[in-house]
Amino acid sequence: MGPFSRKTDDADALVGGAIPGLKGAPVRTPVKTGAPMTGPSLWPALAGRVLTRQMWIELYGVPGYGLTLKGPKIPALAAGPRDPRPIDANVGKAILGGRFTLAGAGLELEPDEIPWDRPSPSRGFAVELHSFNWLPGLMSQGERGAREALRLTLAWGDHFARWSPFAWGPDILARRTFNLACWARKMGAVADDLERLRLTDLLARQARQLLRPPGGLASRAQKLTAAALAGCVLAGAPGAAIRRRALSRLGGALKVTVDADGGHASRSAEAGLELLLDLLTLTDALGQVSEPTPEPVAAAIQRLTGGLRTLALPDGRLVSFQGGGPSHVERVAAARAHDEAAGVETAPHAAGAEVAGLRRLHGALLTIVADVAPAPHGAWSETACAQPAALEIVCGKDRLITGSGWTPRATDRAGLRLTPGHSTLTLGEQSLGEPLGGWKGEMLGPRLVGRPVHVGAEHRQAEGAVWLEIEHDGWAVPFGLMHQRRLYVDQRLDELRAEERLFPAPGQEEVVRAIAAPYAVRFHLEPGVQASLARDKRSILLRGHSGRGWWFRTDGPDVAIEPSVHIDDGLTRRSLQIVVRGSARTDAETKVRWKLSPAGASGDPV
Repeated sequence: MGPFSRKTDDADALVGGAIPGLKGAPVRTPVKTGAPMTGPSLWPALAGRVLTRQMWIELYGVPGYGLTLKGPKIPALAAGPRDPRPIDANVGKAILGGRFTLAGAGLELEPDEIPWDRPSPSRGFAVELHSFNWLPGLMSQGERGAREALRLTLAWGDHFARWSPFAWGPDILARRTFNLACWARKMGAVADDLERLRLTDLLARQARQLLRPPGGLASRAQKLTAAALAGCVLAGAPGAAIRRRALSRLGGALKVTVDADGGHASRSAEAGLELLLDLLTLTDALGQVSEPTPEPVAAAIQRLTGGLRTLALPDGRLVSFQGGGPSHVERVAAARAHDEAAGVETAPHAAGAEVAGLRRLHGALLTIVADVAPAPHGAWSETACAQPAALEIVCGKDRLITGSGWTPRATDRAGLRLTPGHSTLTLGEQSLGEPLGGWKGEMLGPRLVGRPVHVGAEHRQAEGAVWLEIEHDGWAVPFGLMHQRRLYVDQRLDELRAEERLFPAPGQEEVVRAIAAPYAVRFHLEPGVQASLARDKRSILLRGHSGRGWWFRTDGPDVAIEPSVHIDDGLTRRSLQIVVRGSARTDAETKVRWKLSPAGASGDPV
């Protein structure tokens, strides 16, 4: 027997006894499989990308290609779309003072100098710069900001009129076109006639490029939304033509991008939030040109809005799984404002709501979100993470247990996409997948590759209690073991009891020899959460920003508080993690129990 299959009286007192048996009608999540992501399955995609990528580079790079993007002169701007995203005015103030601060890096400029002929301090800085994500902040500075924005925009057009793989890459191009479309009308108000023609020509050429290949499946909806937005802003027949072409394709792109439950196909809550904000902006622009919102766009907004109700946690931010960060309270509130204004019910969800493979449970103060699906595959896996059965836990409005917070803005810290980067179990300090690197990664992007993982879940609830069991076979090949995570929420006591169970995988007994495999169950803590180890060495007092205490207890053999890191807006912050370590025999069952409960109750550790 494994060292944790024995239950002593002390251990029962520590973690609250065994989890009660499942009650109530079961709600089963069908076993889902991550498609194979290594070996021969990559070669068709690689071959296609090698051929098409070079073809488009050669075509778009030929002298005179830019002439194919030209169209009739557009002397006026028909709309000024309102992007609901909050604006950081400090960004604009800094730019007017001669400093760009983007993605954690800075660039000082002399008066009247431009950043386009200066080397960027980092790739992340260059992405933000060429995406024009600084434009809203600069435009918040009144007429002076608008004039400076116009100067910088026209200077960009002079320096990058010719297509280049980076500045005109699909993702950067889409964000730049979106931002320019939102603010072009206000820039045009301070421009002379010639400058206004240059501005509309620049916007129209970029919108037309967005309607051309290349562009992967994962970014198609974003590209077409930006192109349609530009088509609303540009007046007359040229703008209408761009708008019609973009909207005719957008419905199909949204169908594959937004799932029926309101989740984004990448399973990133943040990606869904950003797409919702883009679509709300497009709806506003269509209204300004007296056009109805197409049914596929309205339906996608409705689905994404419903999904956001489940994926927004009591602290006002998003769940943080599968390459999606928690975003900001103000940004999430901006996306939800239209929902609340319409009088849609936004009360707490019934325990067990599931969106994008993320299952939500709750007690009076506890909110738990668990990953009950495999990582996305194919084109959607460029931001995926190999972290099955991962958890986030919010106590009141304090996010206590979370993951590393990795997002695509932290491309240089891709190791946080591995299994130890979230609150789940690992064996042998290995990962169940890793980002694609080398020339293959250059061709296909940093897709997550590894063995396919089958994940299943079963959820039940009864009066005052909720059960969730998650099971996956990610460790079956290297160690011959299945991992089952059992969660029980006692809604009366407002406590979470859990059990990590490792047991031999069917059919692997003859393949894997019997060894003792080291395991680690990690619980990454939100930056700022205080953790204090009690004298019993198995209980840890956690305090979030509110100061309210919660006890974490376990019967695991070795419990430690260790350093960790957390990504916040692309920047690395120090944090802590609770790690429960031990050994599991590959030919026997091993169990580790743990509990999270409010401090101040009887029986608290000394």
